[in-house]
Amino acid sequence: MDTVLVAITSPQTTKLNADHMATAMQTAGITGELTWLSPDEACEVPFTAPDDFDARQTEDAVRKALDGLPIDIAFVPIEHRKKKLLVADMDSTIIEQECIDELADMAGVGDQVKQVTARAMAGEIDFQDALRDRLALLKGLPEKIIGDVIADRITFTPGGRVLVQTMKANEAFTAVLSGGFTHFTGYVAKMLGFDDHQANVLEIENGILMGTAVEPIMDKDQKKRSLATLTMMNGFSFGETLAVGDGANDLPMLQRSSMGVALHGKPLVRDGARYRIDHGDLTALLYLQGYKRAEFVTGGKGQSGVAITTS
Repeated sequence: MDTVLVAITSPQTTKLNADHMATAMQTAGITGELTWLSPDEACEVPFTAPDDFDARQTEDAVRKALDGLPIDIAFVPIEHRKKKLLVADMDSTIIEQECIDELADMAGVGDQVKQVTARAMAGEIDFQDALRDRLALLKGLPEKIIGDVIADRITFTPGGRVLVQTMKANEAFTAVLSGGFTHFTGYVAKMLGFDDHQANVLEIENGILMGTAVEPIMDKDQKKRSLATLTMMNGFSFGETLAVGDGANDLPMLQRSSMGVALHGKPLVRDGARYRIDHGDLTALLYLQGYKRAEFVTGGKGQSGVAITTS
């Protein structure tokens, strides 16, 4: 046995059952014993892949055979399945918002900035240029508006706390790598318990945003470099890394990681990343690694000492 077929769904929309698994196995041409990672939600089948097995092509075939049902499919190598390093994008991945869009909305230039953000995340325009252009529109805003956005507008993607705490409990190192801003990544790291966070630093003078960030900008190349640095500094191999994101700025780090996951990703990212989760939440990344729901860690503390009791 060297490969595992994993099927994951959101039980709020569709309950996974043995018939779904039978369709998946028949389409993939495999046999094996079902192991339920979570009833109605996640199941796996270990098997020995033939030499000519094309995992991505077979995943697409299984999705088609399931006739559009909201079920995520992945073929995962058994070797190094449980990862030692998690690196995660923040905006629209660990949190449900794009922070710069929320700042712009409160500044009255939301529509203009959101259009640029969408194009940048789709890979249509250069990220660095897009960030500088958007930041210029925020010049003159009071720094306190950042705290207002955090308090009133930031919500966490379901499953994030459980993902971080479960991997940390199994001796993994966790980090947020964001093209956003350290004000927000610091908050997210403290609340969820990430070990590290890296993002852009806003230039602020006398409590006023200057409309710029400290160079160099955290772009797709820097995210990839940060992944490599964290891997080497912690004594891991790239085969022990997991990366998750949704936008074009994340794609190089997803492709460098051995388990790069497009979470509800833009089309470019879904096509370019090795794995894709289109329907499940962040706990799907634990199922990909073979964790059972009974092994999920739902408690713990973030760096701020805030108790964590929900997903």
